[in-house]
Amino acid sequence: MNLTKEQKVEKSKNLSKEIKTAGVLFFVSYQGLKFGDMAELRTVLAPTGAKFRVERNSIVGFAVKNAGIEGADAKLFQGPTAIAVGGDVAAVAKELVDFSKKFEALKLRSCFCDGVWYSEAQVKQLASIGSKTDNLSKLAGALYGVVAQSAQVLQAPIRDLAYVLKAVENSKN
Repeated sequence: MNLTKEQKVEKSKNLSKEIKTAGVLFFVSYQGLKFGDMAELRTVLAPTGAKFRVERNSIVGFAVKNAGIEGADAKLFQGPTAIAVGGDVAAVAKELVDFSKKFEALKLRSCFCDGVWYSEAQVKQLASIGSKTDNLSKLAGALYGVVAQSAQVLQAPIRDLAYVLKAVENSKN
């Protein structure tokens, strides 16, 4: 599909706005993936809040530049490149890493999140830390355990006093 220059500029501006609001951007190489595989990837990424899209490298390059993101490696915009925009960074990283294990044609290139560029190896580390909700639930469980244990320790003297009083009462009977 041939786009006019005005359409390319408009697409670039819209993508730039989306990148600014999302704050998370993953770059992947998809050469060799079939259309059905890419549809499956979009379905897998949907619950994470990320949008997976294939755009022209020039449009993505201008969008990244217009979004104020600096330090992008020129290699990111060579060859077929797709992007995943938005979502929970750890959850998206996990889904992309899992999908790349299933379909070797998908190759992670880089990630930009909160002003920091991450390499492929760092994205794989991000995938191992778990999502925000997973980490919050683990924290809540740990805090509940500490509170429950403290409550048991504080109740112990009262419980022991009750046992002593019951033993005294039984010995007098």
